[in-house]
Amino acid sequence: MSLKVGDVVEVLGAQEILATLDERGELDELPFMPEMLRYCGQRMTVHKVAHKLCDSITQTGLRRMARAVHLTGARCDGSAHGGCQTACSLYWKEQWLRRIEPGQLNLRRPEPLGKPNLPLLVNATTKGADPDGQARYSCQATELLRAAPICMPVLSLGQYVTDVRTGNVGPLLALRGLLVGVFNRIQVETRKRLPAKVLFKGGRNWGFLNAGQPGKTPTAKLNLQPGELVRIRTRAEIEATLDDNLRNRGMSFDEEMAHFCGRTARVLASVDRCIDERTGRMLHLGNPCIVLEGVICLGLYNGNCPREFVPFWREIWLERVEQSQPA
Repeated sequence: MSLKVGDVVEVLGAQEILATLDERGELDELPFMPEMLRYCGQRMTVHKVAHKLCDSITQTGLRRMARAVHLTGARCDGSAHGGCQTACSLYWKEQWLRRIEPGQLNLRRPEPLGKPNLPLLVNATTKGADPDGQARYSCQATELLRAAPICMPVLSLGQYVTDVRTGNVGPLLALRGLLVGVFNRIQVETRKRLPAKVLFKGGRNWGFLNAGQPGKTPTAKLNLQPGELVRIRTRAEIEATLDDNLRNRGMSFDEEMAHFCGRTARVLASVDRCIDERTGRMLHLGNPCIVLEGVICLGLYNGNCPREFVPFWREIWLERVEQSQPA
């Protein structure tokens, strides 16, 4: 359908979508999940065209996705996946949507008859259990390497044209994405071939985060509650809490998150469980993390990836802002 950002679409009825799925509940290796059923029949706006995504499983960079979009406000609530709180932006294949033209905005289709085959979708949410009995979940995030099997090189210039043509980003951000990608690729290659003492900025990627020392990292407990106003600490303050892998007690901090340092935001939720995309196992976080309103990954350091992750923040990376203080 050659959808673009801002296009209005209608999500097909459950029966119509199920007719496009194989015996695994997938279309082109991409699962249609029970959490998506509540959007069936709704009219929604294309938020981003999901023609590419960043590989968070094997870290191979960008990968190509065919005929898919993200819709405004459509995130997974984890209700069919053990209460996972990652809040991933859902992928919608174009075959699951119908474009609404301006003259059709007031027209509604009749509801399709019949009940959806829920067992197919529910059974596909797990891959069985590990020897210890723990369930291994299957969702769009865990299956993205199958749904997007082709790597997209940094110098695949067509991706930047598509970014602009679809409205994902403007020309300047597309150019920035290309330049940052090329710079990071050069840094990777020089790290492999040159001694550390001659590397530019230590061979670090654009953004130049400073890693800490190996070993145990500090923690803090603020007991933050939804609605509270917080300020994200400065980059230097957060770097001081990281180990040599840019992690604090296993939770990573990256350039995309550093972009928000010094800003204020309201606490949206506290997160204590999420699915490990690599294994499908549910991770129970010993130290709950914080999700902030309106703070999402913008893809500025990852080729303008439209996936828009919701970052998890350690409480030690935040400070409470009293309501009387200026934001």
